[in-house]
Amino acid sequence: MKRSKILIIGLPFMAILLGLLIYQYGYLRIQSSISSIKDEQAIKTKTLEKYIALIAEKPELEKKLVSLKETKKADASKLIEGQTPSLAAATLQDMVKGFITGRGGTISSERVGKPEDLGKFKVINVSIDAVAPDSRALSDVLYSIETRTPYLIVKELDARVRDYRRPRELMIKLDVSAITGTR
Repeated sequence: MKRSKILIIGLPFMAILLGLLIYQYGYLRIQSSISSIKDEQAIKTKTLEKYIALIAEKPELEKKLVSLKETKKADASKLIEGQTPSLAAATLQDMVKGFITGRGGTISSERVGKPEDLGKFKVINVSIDAVAPDSRALSDVLYSIETRTPYLIVKELDARVRDYRRPRELMIKLDVSAITGTR
């Protein structure tokens, strides 16, 4: 009888312990595995949604890129071109010389100044001594310089009458500056 009492009490107790063991090491492990799989799936889903959003933005980004390239090209046209500051200064010098000689002037001397740093850009300077046939030619030269693209700036102008008896010809000294994108 004692044995059957122990068996009657022990069997349900063992069944309860066995159920707890199965619950602890079986069911809870499976639940944590399922939970970690769901978390990974949620993370991958969020990443996939971000990729889809980025892919959807691609045409808009391409339009912005084209717009920025056009803006860069338009801004580059405002700068003197040249692979080095010396070449850019030579280009500037030729341009100014062309303006003066195109209006009937003659060049007596020309000098290139030292380039100055301006962030990513360099400011190049050219000094030209010339003779202008009259004040109208000087006015045309200045107008051509100031209204030209790429932008040119007259930093200094010194104009003097060459012969006071015939005040037609002017001796001019021009300091002209421009910006170049060369390094």
